[in-house]
Amino acid sequence: MEQFILDTSLFVNPACRTQFGKTPDASVIGFIKIAKTKKKKAHFYMPPLVFKELSYFAEKGVKKLPTVVKKRAPNIYGIYIPAAILYTFIDDVRHRVNRGLRLAEEFAQDNQPDNQPKLNKLRAKYRDAMRKGMVDSKEDLEIILLAYELGATVVTADEGMIEMANKIGVEWIEAENFKALLKAL
Repeated sequence: MEQFILDTSLFVNPACRTQFGKTPDASVIGFIKIAKTKKKKAHFYMPPLVFKELSYFAEKGVKKLPTVVKKRAPNIYGIYIPAAILYTFIDDVRHRVNRGLRLAEEFAQDNQPDNQPKLNKLRAKYRDAMRKGMVDSKEDLEIILLAYELGATVVTADEGMIEMANKIGVEWIEAENFKALLKAL
């Protein structure tokens, strides 16, 4: 029996959701239709925090999602991950904070009145420096931990989750390829 832990990106990221529907709600409904036919071959899980996060984007679909997706939180007090993972995570966070600080200093030194385009550019660069390629939310961490606990496959488009999954030996699939995998089951 295959087990999958679903990330919000499967239904929200435009590159991923179109395999199931045009909008987040339509994507959730499209996924449910396919998942119902795979109940004997696959189990689908989502941590409660991720259900809540998805409800901001697909309120109607999320109400129907529990018909095929089980809500389950990871046992955060019973899961042990090697200290090396935490060590490299802290090192990465420190490096990112320093990069973000340099970006902010650069902006402050060259700040001009009515500088909205440059501020927008700073926001994009800062977000990229601080968040891209790392687990940056409790929702993301819960998905990784639940997959680790269950020996399940993470379904995501999030680069940070993929990187963390690789570090702790969790299987993953890119969300944009998930429909093809489901049909092959």
